[in-house]
Amino acid sequence: MRTPGMWRKSTRSGANSPNCVETRTYNLPGAVVEVRDSKAPQLGSLAISRTEFTALLDNVKLSTICCSGSPP
Repeated sequence: MRTPGMWRKSTRSGANSPNCVETRTYNLPGAVVEVRDSKAPQLGSLAISRTEFTALLDNVKLSTICCSGSPP
């Protein structure tokens, strides 16, 4: 059985920020990373592979993906 870890809030998410993201991983090699909106956890989470999660973070850091919904 896969056991999920604790939800962790992004260090970039401030107390009053509208952009709050939480993640958690499963304690197995090659397992998934779950991502959710910490202000609306009842809406569920997105489960992606660690490879996909790393690619997502790399693209956000390079600003090729814009978090506000409009291009940079």
